[in-house]
Amino acid sequence: MELNYSKIIDKIESIDPVKYSQNRNFVDGSVTKLSPYISRGMISTKYVFEKILEKEIPFWKIEKFIQELCWRDYWQLIWKREGSRIDSDLKTTQVGVTNHSISKSIVDANCGIEAIDDSINKLYRTGYMHNHNRMYLASIACNVAKSHWLNPAKWMYFNLFDGDWGSNALSWQWVCGSNSNKKYYANQENINKYCYTVQRNTFLDTDYSKFESLPIPENLKETENLKLSTKLPENKILKIDKNNPTLIYNYYNLDPKWRQEKNYNRVFLLEPKTFEKYPVSSKCIDFAIELSKNIKGIQIYVGSFFDLVKQYDIKNTFYKEHPLNNYQGIEDSRDWIFESHENIKSFFSYWKKCKKELKIKNIIK
Repeated sequence: MELNYSKIIDKIESIDPVKYSQNRNFVDGSVTKLSPYISRGMISTKYVFEKILEKEIPFWKIEKFIQELCWRDYWQLIWKREGSRIDSDLKTTQVGVTNHSISKSIVDANCGIEAIDDSINKLYRTGYMHNHNRMYLASIACNVAKSHWLNPAKWMYFNLFDGDWGSNALSWQWVCGSNSNKKYYANQENINKYCYTVQRNTFLDTDYSKFESLPIPENLKETENLKLSTKLPENKILKIDKNNPTLIYNYYNLDPKWRQEKNYNRVFLLEPKTFEKYPVSSKCIDFAIELSKNIKGIQIYVGSFFDLVKQYDIKNTFYKEHPLNNYQGIEDSRDWIFESHENIKSFFSYWKKCKKELKIKNIIK
């Protein structure tokens, strides 16, 4: 995983959005692997969008790539609007739930679907899982093993370097039907196609019409109640210049280019209460800390925002917009791709408004 900011920017230059549109669903497709840096706020969806437009490729060839960037903004807008309501079934109650834990065989990377077990092991090693495999796994966990989505989603978020609770929670709800019109299923033939496996005679080797009545496979019946927790670093004494305002960075904002024009105290705030509610692994924390080193003069503080300002008598703070923030001071807006933020009923209603803006700007001819 790349940690140097300039090399991460170089990765954007090398994106082929046309190939992405053609083969992104395959496990070896032309995906960008920029999601960890977008999720940690090092780069924005808007920045990537603008860099892609500089390539001057006809819009119809890159529409799918732009649409996927917009999915990220869309999930954030829903999270911003709904707040902690995304932690429960958002639109309808998940149907068919038999447990509120997670299949032990999934956690052990031994669910019996080779492509999924391999991707779970890769997740543990690297903090990454291909997006299509995330959907396959969520479908197995929720729709085949019949677990409520919340704890399996927290398990995945715990391990993902690109963990974004809004995208994660709402995507899992989309798969299980609590944030969509129907459940998402993938059978063995579909998985074999996109993961280049040749498995047969698995519990997924069935016709789509039979999934709703499929009994829980024996291998998925044993469940586990995970106790996920985050180990945060020890606090160190900060050097705060009271003549300068303070920028508050966090797990969702590690932008090295944010407010570079003046002198600021720069504090990477790790709030224990946030990680108690949405725990992440030590690997994820270490990854974020390494990324933060791209910010000149950054200092780490473990504790609440209010403890920070009280302990160091900080009067003037700035922070970037995010649904998890509970700060006081001046809020800088997130770098949204489009201006359409109101009355969003579904992704495609949002996408329709985005395309209207693209036409106004003559990006769509």
